[in-house]
Amino acid sequence: MPWVRPYVRSDGTPVRGHSRWAPGAKRETMIFGVVALAVVGLGNSNVSAGAEGAPPPHSTVQYPIQFDSAPAAPEPRPTVSYPIRWER
Repeated sequence: MPWVRPYVRSDGTPVRGHSRWAPGAKRETMIFGVVALAVVGLGNSNVSAGAEGAPPPHSTVQYPIQFDSAPAAPEPRPTVSYPIRWER
């Protein structure tokens, strides 16, 4: 959109600066909007690309998951051998 700078009309009326649609821009914007609505409308249809009546996939995972080949985690041990005194 072009910007029109402030100016004074020939009768002395001041006109503030404003933006104005370029010639043909309203028509182009309307065409773009119609095409966008058509794409959204067709994109939300219930047409599937797969085979009709195909069963949905099923999960093959068994919970809880256990890793038999992984070594057991070691027990946590303190990192200091002296008692830590807390202020009271």
